[in-house]
Amino acid sequence: DPPPVQLIVQFLEQASKPSVNEQNQVQPPPDNKRNRILKLLALKVAAHLRWDLDVLEKSLSVPVLNMLLNELLCISKVPPGTKHVDVDLSSLPPTTAMAIILYNRWAIRTIVQSSFPVKQVKPGPPQLNVMSQIQQEKELTENILKVLKEQAADSILVLEGALKLNKDLYVHTIRTLDLLAMEPGMVNGETESSTAGLKITAEEIQCQVCYDLGAIYFQQGSTNAAVHQNAKDKFFKTKELVAKNGSSSLHFTIDEERLAGYCQACGILTSSSDDASQQATPYSQIHSCMKSGNYQDLVKIFLEDNVTLSLPVQFRQSVQRELFRKAQQGNDALEEVCFKVCVCNTVCDVLQGETIDIRFCQLFLKPNKEKIDFLLEVCSRSIDLENASEELKRKMAAFLKNFCLGLEDLQLVFMTSSHELFIKLLKDEERKLLIDQMRKRAPRINLCTKPVTSFYDIPASASVNIGQLEHQLILSVDPRRIRQILIELHGMTSERQFWTVSNKWEVPNVYGNVILGIKDSLTRDLVYILMAKGLHCCAIKDFVHAKQLFAACLELVTEFSPKLRQVMLNEMLLLDIYTHEAGPGASGERPPSDLISRVRGYLEMRVPDIPLRQVIAEECVAFLLNWCENEYLTMQVPLPLVQTNPYVKLGQLLAATCKELPGPKESRRTAKDLWEVVVQICSVSNQHKRGNDGRVSLIKHRESTLGIMYRSELLSFIKKLREPLVLTTILSLFVKLHNVREDIVNDIAAEHISIWPSSIPNLQSVDFEAVAVTVKELVSYALTINANNHFWLIIQADIYFATNQYSAALHYYLQAGAVCSDFFNKMVPPDVYTDQVIKRMIKCCSLLNCHTQVAILCQFLREVDYKTAFKALQEQNSHDAMDSYYEYIWDVTILEYLTYLHHKRGETDKRQIAIKAIGQTELNASNPEEVLQLAAQRRKKKFLQAMAKLYF
Repeated sequence: DPPPVQLIVQFLEQASKPSVNEQNQVQPPPDNKRNRILKLLALKVAAHLRWDLDVLEKSLSVPVLNMLLNELLCISKVPPGTKHVDVDLSSLPPTTAMAIILYNRWAIRTIVQSSFPVKQVKPGPPQLNVMSQIQQEKELTENILKVLKEQAADSILVLEGALKLNKDLYVHTIRTLDLLAMEPGMVNGETESSTAGLKITAEEIQCQVCYDLGAIYFQQGSTNAAVHQNAKDKFFKTKELVAKNGSSSLHFTIDEERLAGYCQACGILTSSSDDASQQATPYSQIHSCMKSGNYQDLVKIFLEDNVTLSLPVQFRQSVQRELFRKAQQGNDALEEVCFKVCVCNTVCDVLQGETIDIRFCQLFLKPNKEKIDFLLEVCSRSIDLENASEELKRKMAAFLKNFCLGLEDLQLVFMTSSHELFIKLLKDEERKLLIDQMRKRAPRINLCTKPVTSFYDIPASASVNIGQLEHQLILSVDPRRIRQILIELHGMTSERQFWTVSNKWEVPNVYGNVILGIKDSLTRDLVYILMAKGLHCCAIKDFVHAKQLFAACLELVTEFSPKLRQVMLNEMLLLDIYTHEAGPGASGERPPSDLISRVRGYLEMRVPDIPLRQVIAEECVAFLLNWCENEYLTMQVPLPLVQTNPYVKLGQLLAATCKELPGPKESRRTAKDLWEVVVQICSVSNQHKRGNDGRVSLIKHRESTLGIMYRSELLSFIKKLREPLVLTTILSLFVKLHNVREDIVNDIAAEHISIWPSSIPNLQSVDFEAVAVTVKELVSYALTINANNHFWLIIQADIYFATNQYSAALHYYLQAGAVCSDFFNKMVPPDVYTDQVIKRMIKCCSLLNCHTQVAILCQFLREVDYKTAFKALQEQNSHDAMDSYYEYIWDVTILEYLTYLHHKRGETDKRQIAIKAIGQTELNASNPEEVLQLAAQRRKKKFLQAMAKLYF
């Protein structure tokens, strides 16, 4: 069989063969199905080789590789004829952006490669056909190189732009190429921005692009020092990334010897004044220490990082492993360094909540004074007690306490417990209790009777290792680390099901049945744990880790299970909805069109045998309602979907009702449909049951199945809505349903209440108690969305009024007025303080025995209620400020009655206050109407502000 790269050559040669027409004229290769399949096969072979340019460049000529990458651009939806430099990479789908980056990397690599001297191949016997083909290929290569060199500046700009992306991208795999080749209707709503391709991390992209840019800058900088400086910057950046991540990954390999040569050459060609800054990064310093054998500085760097915690845990562990490896090869001088680095790493793990490494336990099987001294020094230098959080202090205290409990020698226990850090972290009682425990416990048998030749030769028992790894598995949210731990665990035992390690790992039953059907135990454990951890992170709103876990799970299942792949795409859609709603959506930013399209695609999806979670459909409909996609829900949503999905039906009715509300004529047809659906949900099924005494009793089932969903499900769905108009609509419906009840005494007011029917044929079937509870819950929820909506505040006040909570009712009536009048500095709109609201405020004040307030509020009515005002003023047992409120009365009739009343009672002082109030010139009846209104308005403002201060 030919090697894979040769297959690319064969497929592309076959696809690019010119055709000959009937007149024997040579025509360009036709764009038919055969040629398209051949080109697709060539792309699949390249995808199989993971688009590794090193491999492709070694085996393919420039013309063939040019043809291949142009086909990649074409299938990745890059518009033909568009200059890559004019395209914004950040706005493109991940696979499209990666295709452009790959092409431009190849372009500058080819330019650089062409500048190197080529050893001439010794020609064999001349053959005319072969010579002709070689000459043709040479001319074609020269033409392509000429074009690439003309576009070199553009390619450099494209790659410089790629460095600013700072996000993961995806490159096409065999799977994604198959999807793109399908008919548009067969892709089940997937888009070209799907993340199903091979993931290339941001750091991997930066490493490749920096190296390639460095090479082109180095080639161009023979006469320009500034360009050489650019090359130096790029190569040192590459070197830093290689030191951090290694020189090899699944997608690329950096030739470290060549990189070192470039760096050395750049250091000679440019001034070395900034060499110190290049060494300033911790990665470069550690690399330099390891290379030069300066291990004391290495320990110092680790100690300093225990405070800043800037180095990743995995990087620190890799340095530790490298040191232990060198020590095992016979370098005894490294024994102390290994110990110190391990202690530094362990303290760092403690502060970050990680588990303690088994090597640390092995090192302290035979502790001594020097070891404990160093450990305590590291602990002291790693935590600033004055500025450290309580959580950090607790972690350090628990570590030191457990360390003491593991010590055999009481002298070492006393040495540890008397240390300054120990005394500050643990209370006196805790330290005394700990030392008493150590004194009383029985002497242990030292199992290590044989002399230990070297600390790294001490084996840990399998059960200890498994326990340590399981603990790490529970705590870790890094997909790569989880996979590595599971591989190690499965290597130790094949009898355990590690997805059962934690009872907190929960996966919905609809998914669990599919996942647990996976035959390979390692894959089953990995898929289950990744999904469970992703769902947990989603629940606690840790969306960054959830996305990483779901992306890893998607990449894993894509290769073997289309069913689970669709499940993961659905969960990632839900995650993207949550992420947007908690982030940009919370500040009012509309979701991207791609997200809206994916939501619609999910609702319209018709893939058989795919397990679905009801919450995703619920969130999708709520998402469309919250972002006013009423046109889609009303007109475009497929009819079968409305008939089969209750949330879609409810969303359509809500959208249709809201859509018609702003119009001049409020349509009652859609409102009536929505009303009937909600009434049915709130209805109860009655059953008759005969008791032991022979009587027939009526049983009501609160959660009946008469409606399209349960009331609790409806309430849960409504609490996902944020759009004010939608909330107002559903709230007014429930208020109207509450008011329809025959024995209702006090109606609740609501906006748009007139659009709903005013009666129900079968009143006995409606569970009005549940309706009342629902109204209260909905108003409370609505006020968490917008606490300044005066209509919702009035509803809340009416509820308190109907339940005889008059003080609370006044609070909300006053709050409703305050929010729509700038704390009463402007006039309260008449549609807020209607006569009904004022009368209820009057009744509240009356029942609270605040009779002077009653009299003042009687002036607020369109027609002053003198009868109620006079009756209130006659009350002598008033709980308000009485005469101090007289300055808020502007109605002269009420003031004259007060003067008469106080004169009759012999209350001279209060009579004088009333006379003084009447005597104000602005209340003179001869004044113009504008002056009188201004005086009334000023007194209203002061009175309502005084009331607000009293009840808020």
